[in-house]
Amino acid sequence: MTNSHEDYQQLCKLSRKGKILEGISHLLEWDQETCMPKEAVKIRAEQLQTLAGMIHKEQTGKPFANALSKLIDLKTGDIIAKGLKAEQKAALMRWRRDYLMQTSLPNAFVEQFARVTSEAHVVWDRAKKQNDFSSFLTTLEEVIDLNKKKADYYGYSDHPYDALLDIYEPEMTKKEVEKVFNPLKKTIVELLKKIQNAKQIDDSKLRVRYAPSQQLSFGHQLTAMIGYRNDKGRLDLSSHPFSSASHPTDSRITTRIIPHLPVSNIRSILHECGHAFYEMGLPVEHYGTPLGESVSLGVHESQSRWWETRIGQSKPFWKFLMPHMKKHFKGKLDGVGLETLWKGVNKVEPSMIRVEADEVTYALHVILRFELEVALIEGSLDPKDLPAAWNQKMEELLGITPKTDSEGCLQDIHWSMGAFGYFPTYALGNLYAAQFFEVFEKEHPDWESSVMKGEFDFIKQWLTDNIHIHGRRYHSGELLKKVTGKAFTAKPFEAYLTEKYSQIYKL
Repeated sequence: MTNSHEDYQQLCKLSRKGKILEGISHLLEWDQETCMPKEAVKIRAEQLQTLAGMIHKEQTGKPFANALSKLIDLKTGDIIAKGLKAEQKAALMRWRRDYLMQTSLPNAFVEQFARVTSEAHVVWDRAKKQNDFSSFLTTLEEVIDLNKKKADYYGYSDHPYDALLDIYEPEMTKKEVEKVFNPLKKTIVELLKKIQNAKQIDDSKLRVRYAPSQQLSFGHQLTAMIGYRNDKGRLDLSSHPFSSASHPTDSRITTRIIPHLPVSNIRSILHECGHAFYEMGLPVEHYGTPLGESVSLGVHESQSRWWETRIGQSKPFWKFLMPHMKKHFKGKLDGVGLETLWKGVNKVEPSMIRVEADEVTYALHVILRFELEVALIEGSLDPKDLPAAWNQKMEELLGITPKTDSEGCLQDIHWSMGAFGYFPTYALGNLYAAQFFEVFEKEHPDWESSVMKGEFDFIKQWLTDNIHIHGRRYHSGELLKKVTGKAFTAKPFEAYLTEKYSQIYKL
């Protein structure tokens, strides 16, 4: 029992070193996106490459492998160590999973994948700017082939897409995603048709110029209002909003200012704060182990969408925020009432670009990408036919057709990065959040009156106590069952959308 404890502590020590190196890498990436001098690009790439090699060595080298194999059988997954707690056994299972994934890919393949996707990003960027899908086709075919090989290396029992999805959403399968996405798609398409036949919303007051400097200063006020701690994080500007954490005491966020879309800044700050709150809520005592890490990209996204949509697009939140906005942006919202403002924030209108999509149509953008990349990986869709397939699905789901491939199948960076299996996590986050929210609402039936007063700490505490504190002890399905008592389902999200937008659009 004593030896098992000592062996476990030795494994924690080795794992922590790799995590610290990851944190340094994250800080370099944050610096690159926010304030790095332009001339430093080449040396920064070399710095990051060097760190990546060091991290991989720490996580797959003999010292780590030997320490792990003393506690768990790497082939069978059977726990060898005696006297460990249940959460420590769960951590061993996660360590083993990560180790097997990292060592299943030959070094030559890893290098080839890194080279091809690095080059693919440049080709994709040029193709998007020039609206020339044909110039990206050969590269895309190569990236798809590499992903098929990656799936084979990782292994799967049913479908190659399962192996890719598992990278971002452990234990989730294509079949399980389809089980929730198919009825969700039908529900949203029907709801969208009803909304389009209703009286449309005027959001013109939220589409006039709000000075960027004023928007940024209001953003700093907003972070303070909802309890984002500046002694553990900071808000900066970047071309694409993101959250970057190296430790629960250092979780940074960025936003993007669009002069004529002030709500975009507010939503991005709430979204990134949701990610940061998750990282800040992870148990410090388990830092460097799976018990101090987030569950999955889907669960992470549930936290950001929780704050951006369930709180940030609620009427109580805007009742609280409106007087602050009117005071800060003098004259911009004169004569605008709460109902007009809240409806403007929640306006539904099909659009071409995923990242600009409203709360109702967003999932359709994700489902479209999921269905297309499954088809590309299984070979039922030839890459050369991707633009036509994309446009057809846009017409079917959203009733609009891209005029160019740049606003169609070339709009996202993910496929050029080789990130097949990533897209579903965006929609899964909404579904997880809705399922969690049902329980939260039962435990805090007066949450709306508290939010109207600007009280948010109880929300963060609930999320930490129920989700953050567990780290990776449970995978997403297990966590949902633990918190809600129910298996994963899209029904809470469907019910939420239908009820909310039936009220807004008087359906």
